[in-house]
Amino acid sequence: MSGLPPSPERLTLGERVLKAFDPDGALASTIDAFEVRSGQRNMAVAVADIFESGGTLLAEAGTGTGKTLAYLIPALLSGRRVLVSTGTKNLQEQLYFKDLPLLHEALNIPFKATYMKGRNNYLCLHRFEAACDSPMPRPATDHAYLTILKEWAQQTEIGDRAELEDLQDDLPLWSEVSATQENCLGTECPKYNDCFVTQMRQRAIESDIVIVNHHLLCADAAVRQSGYGEVIPDYSFAVVDEAHQLEDVATQYFGISVSTFRVEDLIKDGFRLMEAGLPLDPIPADTVRAALGQVRDGSDAFFTAVRDSKSEPVGVRSRIDAATFEPVAELGRALLDALSSLESELGLLTDLPEDFRALEHRVHEVHNELRFTLQASDPTYVFFLEIRNRGVFLRASPIDVSTMVRDSIWERLDGKILTSATLAVDGNFDYIRTRLGVGPAYELRLPSEFDFGHQAILYLPRRMPDPRTSGFTKAAAVEITEIIKRTEGRALVLFTSYANLYGVRDIITEAGLDFPLFVQGSAPRSTLLRHFRQTANAVLLGTSSFWQGVDVVGESLSCVIVDKLPFVSPGDPIAAARMEALVVRGEDPFTNYQVPLAILALQQGLGRLIRHRSDRGVLAILDPRVRTKGYGQRFLASLPPAPVTHDVEEVGRFIGPEA
Repeated sequence: MSGLPPSPERLTLGERVLKAFDPDGALASTIDAFEVRSGQRNMAVAVADIFESGGTLLAEAGTGTGKTLAYLIPALLSGRRVLVSTGTKNLQEQLYFKDLPLLHEALNIPFKATYMKGRNNYLCLHRFEAACDSPMPRPATDHAYLTILKEWAQQTEIGDRAELEDLQDDLPLWSEVSATQENCLGTECPKYNDCFVTQMRQRAIESDIVIVNHHLLCADAAVRQSGYGEVIPDYSFAVVDEAHQLEDVATQYFGISVSTFRVEDLIKDGFRLMEAGLPLDPIPADTVRAALGQVRDGSDAFFTAVRDSKSEPVGVRSRIDAATFEPVAELGRALLDALSSLESELGLLTDLPEDFRALEHRVHEVHNELRFTLQASDPTYVFFLEIRNRGVFLRASPIDVSTMVRDSIWERLDGKILTSATLAVDGNFDYIRTRLGVGPAYELRLPSEFDFGHQAILYLPRRMPDPRTSGFTKAAAVEITEIIKRTEGRALVLFTSYANLYGVRDIITEAGLDFPLFVQGSAPRSTLLRHFRQTANAVLLGTSSFWQGVDVVGESLSCVIVDKLPFVSPGDPIAAARMEALVVRGEDPFTNYQVPLAILALQQGLGRLIRHRSDRGVLAILDPRVRTKGYGQRFLASLPPAPVTHDVEEVGRFIGPEA
């Protein structure tokens, strides 16, 4: 009997996982194109160890490794509830709509999965009813959309706005009827039992795999600190995919933002409640209306003065401190006083629906956060101002989120896996470990399964000027034109700024480019990517949002060109504050922050090229500093092992039909 193989019940999780990846295992029998990948198997076993014994795994899995199956299969076989957080909507959808159904068939085990989105993706039935019943005048377009929403609300089972494909992204009415943490009444809501967010949470409670994105993960962690309003159910094991994006998202959600729009929404909701036909005593009701009017007037005066006092272009984030507000200090105090008065008046209203208590709480939060921002004195935060069209945003962001992420996310977990195609810098995980507050961890680096020695070539032109000089844009345009002539278009050109992008666009357009050209800003990102995939020999020019999450398989993309090394601007308030903090600690901010951050960004950008074993293509970096500066070797060492050429003719020979 001792020679018999162990029964499935006696196999360890790691052994069961390996069986699924065997040449004659569950995956091979279900997936036609399945191939055994050593890196995928190694990662799957490492993940299984975490699900069995707890702890932390940092896993860098190069492109082609198959990391999603490497963590999903151990998660499913473990029998635990596992939270999976992704950096992009694309990966969320891939996991839920493609990978999990495939594994449901392959593994032949029952499991439930839920795809969770942020609250504002869902219709709030209580707010929607209030909007429909409101006597306040509306534009004709609002009435038309309300009719559409009424019909949909009677039919939908999940209340996700994604079901309404023709609903414009920035529809003002949606902000009035969508679910928000600020407006949520919880169990006191008359629509609680029918609430789409409550139902989503209940589905998640009953699920084995819960898929979220980093925005929801961090938003939920932030509200958990306040003890109210969390959406994600309790979980003890998590996989954080695209983990290199987590610091930026955490910085946003653990920070503070007080804007014209936030105060306007507060005032609108207040007046809607006052006009809702509730049995209010006339005297306090009139006082509340007057207090709302004072907040509205105070907000208009304050934010207009702030806008007028700044000379920075729209969209530029400028650092601020307490001295910034000295010219508008009186208006700032007046707005704070108006908010305090409104909070006091709302507190005098009794025996009213919970909506008024929620409004009072919102006023209290806005008052405290505005006061905190105007004082701009907390040394652990960086304070900055951003003006976008008619909106003025006062923001306070934590300089270091590592402790917040550790305390609010990591500490509640028994086991966690952080993974990405780009996690390591200089061959180790020190940078990401420090930035994200990760303690002791098992580490795994898996090279790409692709053969970059034959599938790619790295082009580094010799005669480019310093990118900080005025002649760089013209030289870059000439070089880009020469490259895409040889690749016959089929190129994604990544820029570090809009100024560089538009400068190159103008030059190559005037020169008469022979290929279809798509430029960021001319259409929504998803539309540009769709057109780029569908158009033969096209060229796409993009900035930061195109450095990640672009997946174009095949000949539509045969070349990725980077104009400059993607160093974060030292003028960015958050980056500047983080560099200053490193100086205080006696560290070199360029070596320990700017270079590692740029290396990860460059890896992501160039990682757009080879997405399949049959792909071939050209990687091009126009910035001469990658060759001429000492730190350039750190960048080159981080790139895939493709042969290097300085001859643009070699680009043509490599990518041409005779290759």
